Amino acid sequence: MVHILFSSNAPRWAEYRQSLIEALAAYELDFTVHLEIDPAQVDYIIYDPAGGIIDFSPYVKCQAVLCLWAGVDSIVGNSTLHAPLTRMVDAGLTQGMVEWVVGHSLRHQLRMDCDILRQDGAWVHRVTPLAAERPVTILGMGTSGYACATALSGLGFAVTGWSRTLKRDRSLRLLHGEDGLNTALRQAQIVILLLPATPFTRRLINASRLAYLPQGAVLLNAGRGELIDDIALIASLNSGHLCHATLDVFASEPLPSTHPFWAHPRVTVTPHIASTTRPSTAARVLAENIWRHTIRQPLLHLVDRNNGY
Repeated sequence: MVHILFSSNAPRWAEYRQSLIEALAAYELDFTVHLEIDPAQVDYIIYDPAGGIIDFSPYVKCQAVLCLWAGVDSIVGNSTLHAPLTRMVDAGLTQGMVEWVVGHSLRHQLRMDCDILRQDGAWVHRVTPLAAERPVTILGMGTSGYACATALSGLGFAVTGWSRTLKRDRSLRLLHGEDGLNTALRQAQIVILLLPATPFTRRLINASRLAYLPQGAVLLNAGRGELIDDIALIASLNSGHLCHATLDVFASEPLPSTHPFWAHPRVTVTPHIASTTRPSTAARVLAENIWRHTIRQPLLHLVDRNNGY
């Protein structure tokens, strides 16, 4: 018998319960999965960063902790966690990110706001550049980064991907390291942040790096709020150097109602919706990983504690 703890709150458990039970049953596992279980009996923990446990010490038999989120910055440094940790990578999560990134990239590429915000009867003819004339840089070439790069390339955008370490893909232009980052920013009219929060990436986008961007560039952040120095971003927007920032993630969430982002005319706030874990697809990933571990196969999407993701 495999005992699984769904470490979250009652509303989230209600969302996942049926999908998770069906996904686990498909592997013909002999299992129990509950919101509350005797810690000494738990074999696996499905962990929700928004409402999960903090102290893992009582779970002495736990063989793995499976996070419901792609980001694990809230748990990776937990000193009581000694079991292997996995992050969520699933088709629904990736597709949601692609749709958000493509939608907001096209919004800025086509200058949709000019028409949406100006319905005054004036016939203003304008021609926007084609996608190929608007270079895009994606910082963070994980699963979501590659998917977004592929989708935008398919629409004709000239896409450059950047990561900390060297990655190879003949279908994409990829840069890496500090020199590669500066080059990628200098060429980008649209910058998309899809990086995790790590000690290296915190405030990666600061005043000096914003200055590398061409005049009138647009910034999209769907990675982590900690990637950006908020004060430097507002200064760049106020000066007119940066044209617009569309932000889905923030250092403090929910974003306080008094935060200047809400009232800034060059900022769009979306409430952390770019990539949401959906029970129907996430449950299948969780079930497969538990099944793999029970038959002594490697866990999928294992977190490297040193890198933080």
